[in-house]
Amino acid sequence: MQFGIFTIGDVTTDPTTGKTPTENARIKATVELAMKAEEVGLDVFATGEHHNPPFIAPANPPILMAYLAAKTEKILLSTATTLITTNDPVRLAEDYAYAQHLTEGRIDLMMGRGNTGPVYPWFGKDIREGIGLAVENYSLLHALWREEVVNFEGKYRTPLHGFTSTPRPLDGIPPFVWHGSIRSPEIAEQAAYYGDGFFHNNIFWPASHTRRMVELYRRRYEHYGHGTADQAIVGLGGQVFMRKNSQDAIREFRPYFDNAPVYGGGPSLEDFTRETPLTVGSPQQVIERVLSFREYAGDYQRQLFLMDHAGLPQKVVLEQIDMLGEDVVPVLRKEFAKLKPAHVPDAPTHASLLAAHGPVEEVAPSEPQVDRWTGTRAEDGNKL
Repeated sequence: MQFGIFTIGDVTTDPTTGKTPTENARIKATVELAMKAEEVGLDVFATGEHHNPPFIAPANPPILMAYLAAKTEKILLSTATTLITTNDPVRLAEDYAYAQHLTEGRIDLMMGRGNTGPVYPWFGKDIREGIGLAVENYSLLHALWREEVVNFEGKYRTPLHGFTSTPRPLDGIPPFVWHGSIRSPEIAEQAAYYGDGFFHNNIFWPASHTRRMVELYRRRYEHYGHGTADQAIVGLGGQVFMRKNSQDAIREFRPYFDNAPVYGGGPSLEDFTRETPLTVGSPQQVIERVLSFREYAGDYQRQLFLMDHAGLPQKVVLEQIDMLGEDVVPVLRKEFAKLKPAHVPDAPTHASLLAAHGPVEEVAPSEPQVDRWTGTRAEDGNKL
């Protein structure tokens, strides 16, 4: 099972000091968090994609992933999420394949529709078409990584005729894809159809909702013939804040919770921790809570924690990652390993996919097709 952290890159004022970090400070802090995650033995570091304040999560995550790959050695670099709705699938295919080569396969993607409505018109899209965009764009991306020559016509972009995305995926094996969703059953269906992973962020919703979404994905995964329902690839998110003494954790985290843009003005800290997976307490309480996720999500493959949010100082966040790596994850690894049946797979990685399928043989480029609109080939353009 993979354990890691993810960041949404929010720039939030610390309510206890009134200080707001600069964008530069938060960007550099993100790099420091990834390096700390590897240092303490975590498996995954994931970054969101945002195009608006108050976030500094990269608008083009492969830039950060490539930089982090040069700073780290083992940790898997993921997105959380890649906007499949407002990004061009051709650009996604090329950028992430390029990053896959630079990282020697240490990347995967979490596809999502995003939670910021204004992004759609910024990129010339209609938010009312969000599901349709997600379905069509991923269908094209999936083909671009697997077919040498792609011909495509759809509703949301110009056609492609005899198009080859470059570079080709490393060893002919595309990056593994998780489809992330909090509330959309259509995305769970999409993940099941392709046999990809399904990531439920498991932050704001009660366990009953997460159970329904994960069970839907598992049933449909089996329906499409990818394996039994309990072999489907599931990931969960979560939020924690820890101190050795639970009362110290609650006292320290309360002002951040009460003033955070995503929490403040809603349910109390006590109500929120009771009704959602947010856990504020001792490492042992975090261990017990995370182990309980298996009761409604089944045996799953990836657990990511949100640590650097709500204006928490970088020093405190680094302390939290130390506690996660030293006091929590080793116990969770041991306990989850004892519980997982032998037939349930681990989370896919480039190495495991390569071992299972072997490298895809390179195919000599075929004769380029004639564009049906101009009657020429692209490489003949200089002869016109």
